Amino acid sequence: MISIVIPVYNAEKSIHRLTKKIFEIFLEFEVEVILVNDCSIDKSHQECLKTYDEFKSKITYIKLGKNVGEHNATMAGLKQTAGDWILIMDDDFQNPPEEGLKLVKHAIKNNYDVTYADYEKKKHSFLRNLGSKINDNTANYILKKPKNLYLSSFKCIKKSLLKKIEIYQGPYPYIDGLVLSVTSNIGTLKTNHEERKIGKSGYSFLKLFKLYANIATNFSTVPIHFFSIVGLVIALCSSLYGIYILLEKIFIPSVPIGYSSILTAVIFLAGIQLIFLGLIGEYVGKILKNVNQEPQYSIETIKLKNAEK
Repeated sequence: MISIVIPVYNAEKSIHRLTKKIFEIFLEFEVEVILVNDCSIDKSHQECLKTYDEFKSKITYIKLGKNVGEHNATMAGLKQTAGDWILIMDDDFQNPPEEGLKLVKHAIKNNYDVTYADYEKKKHSFLRNLGSKINDNTANYILKKPKNLYLSSFKCIKKSLLKKIEIYQGPYPYIDGLVLSVTSNIGTLKTNHEERKIGKSGYSFLKLFKLYANIATNFSTVPIHFFSIVGLVIALCSSLYGIYILLEKIFIPSVPIGYSSILTAVIFLAGIQLIFLGLIGEYVGKILKNVNQEPQYSIETIKLKNAEK
């Protein structure tokens, strides 16, 4: 069985056609589709209900009570899967179902734990591509990701790997970070990436930056180490500068007191301290939410295959 998880956000014009197309393409497999509506503000809920009513034996529909973002919504869908392989794809036809079938077959043939789509050419906006590039470079250093691996949201995961990912209960899941933490049996496949013809992406540059911050603070202590090194370098430079000023005053007594340089140094160091305190606050805040067991998502409605609760 193949489980296909689709996080849905403002996809009223595409989700029904996409689901129907999936069932037409995946004829050689037993397929289930899990639609996770991340509290869309358009008519996606009605379209998902319509799709569920048409394919009740093959669809599970989840409506979340609050918008939680792509990774949290995907986790909600992953925990409802029954398939041997799980395909995660977008709701806007930028990941064509035909390419999804290729991805699944490639994963099964090579028995990879996870297989990522490696796009021939990404057809996102400039800002979206820039944010993805920042995210990719961040993952290289923080998650020790292989540099030739692109962490696409379009991927196929083996059930045995999914069981390890599902163990994570924290409020800030990053699926690719969880994948990299438990396996190195990773494959890729060149796939086509289509232009978005309907609607607009739910990912703004700010949301991509928040994702980058989540990777940096939730899956690594690299930022703490970085600022520790910055602190040591500043302390060393300050000591050398202090020695220089002392010697200058001894050998050139007429040198005036440097108010400007003192003020500049104070402002600079204060800025560094505030950044560092903010970073520590980010870590402490996430620790607090983990201790309080803040849920990854809240389910408002769930319609299971041939059932409802």
